[in-house]
Amino acid sequence: MSDLNNLLQRLCDADIDFVVVGGFAAMLHGSSLLTRDLDVCAVLTRENVAKLRQVLQDIHPAHRDNVRLSFLDNPAPDVEVRNLYLRTDLGPVDFLSSVAGVGGFEAVRANAIDVELFGRRCRVISLDDLIRSKEALGRDKDREGLRHLHAIREKLRQT
Repeated sequence: MSDLNNLLQRLCDADIDFVVVGGFAAMLHGSSLLTRDLDVCAVLTRENVAKLRQVLQDIHPAHRDNVRLSFLDNPAPDVEVRNLYLRTDLGPVDFLSSVAGVGGFEAVRANAIDVELFGRRCRVISLDDLIRSKEALGRDKDREGLRHLHAIREKLRQT
């Protein structure tokens, strides 16, 4: 987990507008289920991809579907990017341009909450949007997480 924390710190320092989504966001909302990767939603402009290359270069980012294909060289700077699925020395990180059940970056950011992490401000997908996303995905691996998230939401409503 500490490696994912380091990865998130790097992203916070990279001056890229993003929202933490997925299992890491669930943990930040109070879920006790651990995650093995970091998922973020961001607009992957050429400028943001260049910033990502800069901030990740020393942790050897490679595409997960082809670990021999370095993110530092691929895709070419003029190629439009919608999603990136990377493996780094600190762990896997997915950069998504949209979130199932919620929509594109602007929709995800609209309801996101601000949290203080590592002395930095970070946006995290709202609990309701995270639940909506997990329900839209409908994967077996999300069912347990959904139970946790529904319980957290119910507890918050009672307070």
